[in-house]
Amino acid sequence: MDSEPSRVIVVDAANVIGSRPDGWWRDRAGAARRLLTRLSALQAQSPDTTVIVVLEGAARQATSGDNAPNTDNLRVVLAPGSGDDTIVTVTQEAAADPTHPTITVVTADRALRDRLTPTGATPTGPNWLLSQLDALPEQPPT
Repeated sequence: MDSEPSRVIVVDAANVIGSRPDGWWRDRAGAARRLLTRLSALQAQSPDTTVIVVLEGAARQATSGDNAPNTDNLRVVLAPGSGDDTIVTVTQEAAADPTHPTITVVTADRALRDRLTPTGATPTGPNWLLSQLDALPEQPPT
């Protein structure tokens, strides 16, 4: 018996982090680490879902150093340039894989949403993802 096809969630980390005015701008890498930790917990509770997180700019530092969270169960993509370009590429790759019939991209960026239309992915805003993360049990600080 074949396993169920997986769902893919592509996360525009900069957009999600920037959606709440919690002081993220003072420590972009720290804010990205906190998001990665929470996404890892979500991924652990959703084995039929593949979570892909795109980090850009200073947030890319979240995956290195002593404070880097364990992201072994996530796919973390470090954008070499434009985060939006990387999100489009990652989404196109996921859409080309027939085992990923449902692709959700978490972003509030309207221009990016327009670029994703040809992929068949469903865009949704950061509040959708944040509500799921907020419903998770409290995680120990990293």
